[in-house]
Amino acid sequence: MTGTEDKVGDSSRRLLRVVVVGGGAAGFFAAIACAEALRGRGSVTVLERGPQFLQKVKISGGGRCNVTHACFEPKELAKRYPRGGPALIGALHRFQAADTVQWFATRGVELKTEADGRMFPTTDQSQTIIECLTNAARDAGVELRANCGVERVERRGEGGFRLTLAGDASGTGILPVQQSAAHFKRFEGSATALLDRQDACPTIDCDLLLLATGGCRAAAAGSLATSLGHTLEPPVPSLFTFHVTDTRLDGIAGVAVENAVVSVAGTKLKETGPVLVTHWGLSGPAIIRLSAWGARDLHGRNYQFPLRVNWLPGQHFESALALCQRQREKTGAKLVVNAMPGAKTELERRTPVRHGGGHMAGQHAEPEFGAPLPARLWEKFVAAAGISATTQWARLDRAQLHALARQLTEAEFAVTNKSLNKDEFVTCGGVRLAEVDFKTMASRACPGLYFAGELLDIDGITGGFNFQAAWTTGWIAGQAMAESLAAAR
Repeated sequence: MTGTEDKVGDSSRRLLRVVVVGGGAAGFFAAIACAEALRGRGSVTVLERGPQFLQKVKISGGGRCNVTHACFEPKELAKRYPRGGPALIGALHRFQAADTVQWFATRGVELKTEADGRMFPTTDQSQTIIECLTNAARDAGVELRANCGVERVERRGEGGFRLTLAGDASGTGILPVQQSAAHFKRFEGSATALLDRQDACPTIDCDLLLLATGGCRAAAAGSLATSLGHTLEPPVPSLFTFHVTDTRLDGIAGVAVENAVVSVAGTKLKETGPVLVTHWGLSGPAIIRLSAWGARDLHGRNYQFPLRVNWLPGQHFESALALCQRQREKTGAKLVVNAMPGAKTELERRTPVRHGGGHMAGQHAEPEFGAPLPARLWEKFVAAAGISATTQWARLDRAQLHALARQLTEAEFAVTNKSLNKDEFVTCGGVRLAEVDFKTMASRACPGLYFAGELLDIDGITGGFNFQAAWTTGWIAGQAMAESLAAAR
């Protein structure tokens, strides 16, 4: 193994070294776990190609950081991963969402749970999480090096690895101070001891290497892993929204439906949840979850496919048709655009609900299909059914009633492309999971090599699941590397 000498009295021993490539959530968490377990009996260095650490943590959740999800049963939690769920079950039994909550709580950061299960810091500021992680890294003695990309890695004959840094990589160990000036540590001296400047590009030697370089937006992003004998599952986008050009959506960007069922015709892909109309088409949690489960299938279709939307979950064409027929009987004199099925009449708004035994409850009857649709969207459906804005319910013929019921429960939209949030981009694909031991996150192909985070072929649906995979795999890898170094001393 490689390492510098650590003098203790008259004896000497090697200071064993871990290098983590990637300064995101998984890399940071692994470095902290490893350094805390080592207790100074080895060094841990994080190399980040960019100028800032934890950049994805900073911008996630609209700047609030969706840390994890309130799902505390490992098998249930694993079901939220379109790829990697079965492999994660054992790992989540060792470090799951409840452990994440406890980890941050013991370091002074409390999390809160929102109605949909997403968990955020009570401050609603991602900076809270960044400061917690950087404080923990500082306290554990982790060395942080920004602007330090790794161009090449090779195995050393005597064991361990030699990393060749990018030609413009800083060798001073100076860190950026913009994101949390009081919480970063400037490392001099020992950091420069890691560098060998006899070559044109500096190199770093280490005993154990963790790759946590994030999702493979392109296959080249996994080049370090493939150079060490690993296989990449082809990367394709996950968590994206749909481009749709349709008159039913024109001019109503920002309109949201609380609950709808979205599906892809000819597949088993189906999701239920909020749907949002955007300037370019459709988005919202249901759409984004559908994109995650269908990432490879939709990629294979070149993101051109028919999307079906049932705007009335729990209803189908026949029941929606019955609702429309009842609405015609009940409010025949009203304009269709002004009286959607399920909306309460003035009499219904005044009349309490009768429960069994004739008891009068203190609440009013609910619409038959739940919350009414937004008025602007309803107007679009009326027009799409061939019904003019001046038509009364009583004047609807059979064909118009059928067309309206189909718009409500079987609306079809032609998706022509996808849209990505470049900052919160998630891919499926990455290092093949069969090549990694999930008990330790160690490579099965290359001794001394470990993985964590989105570089693996693991991706979750939206809601904090990708961060949870980062915390879980990072913690396991960090613990395992510390144990490996302890055994080697």
